[in-house]
Amino acid sequence: MKRQFRDLSDDTKMRISQKLRGRSHSETHKQAISDAMRQYWATIPYRPNDNNESNNQQNETSM
Repeated sequence: MKRQFRDLSDDTKMRISQKLRGRSHSETHKQAISDAMRQYWATIPYRPNDNNESNNQQNETSM
């Protein structure tokens, strides 16, 4: 399943952290992972903020 938003629960973050603890990678592999993750996260939007959406709708309708 593909992620829809950037936000994760603290519980999920902790489980991921525990699972990845103790792994070692070469410096070139770390750089490749970093580059790939930057490209991946650039495609995932932030979760919409309810307050901002309602303000934007009011501003658009009042014009």
